[in-house]
Amino acid sequence: MQQTPDLTALIAPEAEALGFDLVRVKLFGGKGDLTLQVMAERPDTRQLTIDDCAALSRRISDVLDALEAEGRDPIPEEYRLEVSSPGIDRPLTRLKDFADWDGHEARIVLAAPMDGRKVLTGLLKGVEGDTITIYVATKGEMEVPFAQVGNAKLVLTNALIAATRPLSMDGVEDEEIEDEPAISAAEEEMK
Repeated sequence: MQQTPDLTALIAPEAEALGFDLVRVKLFGGKGDLTLQVMAERPDTRQLTIDDCAALSRRISDVLDALEAEGRDPIPEEYRLEVSSPGIDRPLTRLKDFADWDGHEARIVLAAPMDGRKVLTGLLKGVEGDTITIYVATKGEMEVPFAQVGNAKLVLTNALIAATRPLSMDGVEDEEIEDEPAISAAEEEMK
């Protein structure tokens, strides 16, 4: 994954102008298959509608096109722009994400091993300062400095599904909705 701080600085004001929180900007793929992925959300719903995605996409395209016209193209190769909400098993990219999703299961890949582990999967138990607490079944509560998080995302569980109901169910057919989604190992253990 290629981190893109300059692109984030260009895109964040466009998301904020529309009232969205920017979740992640990521440039990935190779020559001929480069993708600029932008994830954003409405602070009150943690989702975006298709119209929201289209509006943000237009604003980002306008900014990047203007820079290209000035000869300051931040992405000189051809690329695809992908604008979306973070989705149900969303990436956790900001410290506030770990606080917002307290009580939900997450998978954290560490930048360097801690207690002999590089991947921690368990229930988020809070944030204090720059430290995340996660309950890992085999280790108990572990404190992880935010600076040590290489990559993190929520794990799909019944609790997460219940907490992230879509804004609209228009267009969803009844057979597409599962009555009993699988329970995660951490949810089962907590019963």
